[in-house]
Amino acid sequence: MEYSLRVEGEVIDSSEQQGPMEFLAGHHNVISGLEREMIGMKIGESKDVLIAPADGYGEFDEEAFSDEERDKFPKDMPVKPGVELQLSDEEGQPMYARIQSVEGEKVRLNYNHPLAGKELHFNVKVVGLRQATQEELEHGHAHESGHHH
Repeated sequence: MEYSLRVEGEVIDSSEQQGPMEFLAGHHNVISGLEREMIGMKIGESKDVLIAPADGYGEFDEEAFSDEERDKFPKDMPVKPGVELQLSDEEGQPMYARIQSVEGEKVRLNYNHPLAGKELHFNVKVVGLRQATQEELEHGHAHESGHHH
């Protein structure tokens, strides 16, 4: 499918930059609100979809912050507001954080997704439909075309 995503009037993601996106229906490759809207669309059909925060990246959580010591961060890393970090939680799951502010030796991290609390305005167009291959179903995601076994 081709798509563009606008948040607060600004296009922040689109298939023009990345090529059409393939996804397997029902395997949660795309956010749930968008997948629901796409069921039943036909080739060539396009629609505008508004996704509420709860169906997108969640509500903004005022408590999803932590204060860390400056010396926890790698020496060669720029420690300044807006820098994005990939961390892992206790279970080793990847977590996302951004540096919110830096005051002396205290670094405040914001764990909210940058799109948390925002309405997502998608425009989607179905450019092709096909049956998933058995291998894709087993793997749970679409394979790029051109890798046929």
